[in-house]
Amino acid sequence: MVNLFVPKETGTGETRVAVTPESAKAFIKGGMTVSVERGAGESAFMPDSEYTAAGAAIVDRASGFAAADIVAAVGAPPAADVARMRAGSILIAMRATASPNITTFSMERIPRTTKAQTMDALSSQASIAGYRAALIAATELPRYFPLLMTAAGTIKPAKVVVMGAGVAGLQALATARRLGAVVEVSDIRPAVKEQVHSLGGRFIDLPMQESGEGAGGYAKEVSADFLRQQREIVTRHIAAADVVITTAQVPGKKAPVLVTREMVEGMRPGSIIIDLAVDSGGNCELSKPGETSHNGVRILGVSNLAATMSHDASLLYARNIQALVFEFVEKGELKLNMDNEIIRETVVKGNA
Repeated sequence: MVNLFVPKETGTGETRVAVTPESAKAFIKGGMTVSVERGAGESAFMPDSEYTAAGAAIVDRASGFAAADIVAAVGAPPAADVARMRAGSILIAMRATASPNITTFSMERIPRTTKAQTMDALSSQASIAGYRAALIAATELPRYFPLLMTAAGTIKPAKVVVMGAGVAGLQALATARRLGAVVEVSDIRPAVKEQVHSLGGRFIDLPMQESGEGAGGYAKEVSADFLRQQREIVTRHIAAADVVITTAQVPGKKAPVLVTREMVEGMRPGSIIIDLAVDSGGNCELSKPGETSHNGVRILGVSNLAATMSHDASLLYARNIQALVFEFVEKGELKLNMDNEIIRETVVKGNA
């Protein structure tokens, strides 16, 4: 019988948990045993009592790693913990790297296919990040988001520009629109224009001599000349914006710089930039983790926004983990089939 272990996260600011009582119950029903480190779900408001009620065992960290056939985590555990794992066991986490004698699944490597949608952790967590980014913008902006007609006169709606119409960008668009802002969206993939319009946004048309559509619907790198033409067009829209939310990232690459120093200097004092790509270099030339300001424009480089909604972020991530595990666990037995595209693409190749 396969034993799955859920450790408490050790990363700074990480509040999520990889397996919830809901998914623990599903694993047990599928013929597995589930062990959870004491307090693993507390930051996501899931106490140990809920795990035991689901049928899971509460254990200490060292014995949990040592006895596990599968370790499911949000962030990759420290090397000392991984070293405790038995030969032939499996580690599943975000940004996990290959380790000797074990099989490592890295959740951001899930292929962008119809079958793998339920396992797509990047999308489930990016949706939360986009939602939170719009809420932060509405809270921090020194003016209203919606159009208001009052006895003292009319307040015009805020203007928001979203850079990147992936999952995070579309959720930021949808949330900002619900809050009453006028939203424009820029993206190098012409295919997303219809999605932007369906959510009530305005698509900023760009020269499309080349497409930024990459494999699986992700963005890809484009030429310097294309980016220069894009910047010339987008600069005008950014100058009129109250809020700019940047979300553009290319898997495995440094984030493209979409908002230059000159663009920031063209914005009105009191405007806000929220950069969701700061961990991969930033879409704004002036971004850095945390908050900075330039000419009265506040630039917020925000990291791991999904962890600020720990309960629901954990629910979604745990469902992603659950769907992946049941790709290679059948009737309580491990069956790793490397002919399965999802397994093949998600396993990290090479040895540490």
